Amino acid sequence: MLKRVNGTEKNIEIPRVRIADAEFPQPFKSGLEYASPARGTWNIVHTGMLIPEAHEIFVCASCCLRGVVLTAAEMGAQDRFSTVAVREHNLLDGDMEELVIEGVSDIINKLPERPPAVLVYTSCVHHFTGVDLDMIYATLRERFPDIDFTDCYMNPIMRKSGMTPDQLMRSRLYMLLHERELNPKAVAIIGSDLPTDKDSDLVHMLERADVKVHEITSCKTYAEYQEMAESSVYISYYPDAAPGGEMLAERLGGRHFALKYSYDYSEIDETFAELAKELGIPPRKQEEIDDLKEHCESELAETLALIADTEIAIDYTYSPRPLGLAAMLLIHGFNVKRVYLDAVSAGDKAAFEFLQKKYPDLELLPTVHAGMRFANSLSNRAGKVLAIGQKAAYFENTNHFVNVVEGGGMLGYEAVYKTARLMREAFEREQNMPELVGIKGLGCESGCCSGV
Repeated sequence: MLKRVNGTEKNIEIPRVRIADAEFPQPFKSGLEYASPARGTWNIVHTGMLIPEAHEIFVCASCCLRGVVLTAAEMGAQDRFSTVAVREHNLLDGDMEELVIEGVSDIINKLPERPPAVLVYTSCVHHFTGVDLDMIYATLRERFPDIDFTDCYMNPIMRKSGMTPDQLMRSRLYMLLHERELNPKAVAIIGSDLPTDKDSDLVHMLERADVKVHEITSCKTYAEYQEMAESSVYISYYPDAAPGGEMLAERLGGRHFALKYSYDYSEIDETFAELAKELGIPPRKQEEIDDLKEHCESELAETLALIADTEIAIDYTYSPRPLGLAAMLLIHGFNVKRVYLDAVSAGDKAAFEFLQKKYPDLELLPTVHAGMRFANSLSNRAGKVLAIGQKAAYFENTNHFVNVVEGGGMLGYEAVYKTARLMREAFEREQNMPELVGIKGLGCESGCCSGV
């Protein structure tokens, strides 16, 4: 007999905690989980498609294939996507290795054109049954020596320990690069789904120093993708990309630099000064830094004058440092009331401790807790709420929101002043929240992942 575990919509209590009472790094207990209909963040299908001309093959049970098949169809990338269904008799007969090898081989032989690379996604069932993945890939590489293969995973059991599926997927983007001579004047910006904004502090610094910049988001062909291997330094700024940067450095011989993603002026200056030293290029002049700070302060002041004491809610899908963003806005007088996150990252620990002391009443709310399934319908606040991020917009049930995911390619001081600008736009313009947040992989619908 089924038993309701979280009450009814009438008496449900939305899980929340004052930041002063929250524990680092897990403010909420893990348990039954809920997935909101805010779908703008990328999944493993979107990310894998960044490798131009590559073909994805998912080997999973039919029920698990449904979501990834729909993602490929929504992207218009069916020609770069195939599946091999695992059935019950494969488990009973013990032919899982044969299924993968022959299934992948059959797909490749039937493709109209031979892809230069194939991403094979195995699932949790292969780990449960002890499938010999090393043998599978060795056989495939021997059978198809003209194709680069890499192992990818659709494995939910990885979510709570070791490298997460997201970290693994971001690292696999670069496992197909072939070793070549390193160019001391070339760098690769790695691990981000979205292209780094041309107005970002990072791009300006590299261009001014005449450094050649590679980024997978700008590669149109597999040959162009392979040119990334000449980079002597791999720069990651999205936290989940850092493990991939370390793996890349170990395999190809370059150096990995993890650029801190921050909204704090001092931390921004520090990390960019360290990068300049690592690259052996001139650091930013103090006059430039002062101009950037003045620009940020001007944009923030203009935004505050417009939105005044309007309640603000932030979520982790907008930025990998949601608490850092909250701290910056609170310091500048904004009325940040709530932050939606499920865990506090190591990079946000300092902001977490600062907010506990200075803004103890700031509320933290989870996004996957089962109790959040009623948050949207129960959100009936008086007055306008400005949301920064899709999940915050959904849970707050507001049409005034900044529709950006994963940082939007913004970085450094630019992330500060552009966030302020986007807040003004969101405040003044009402959007169709239910329709917009339902678009999967924000940025992919325009064809940026098509590999053509």
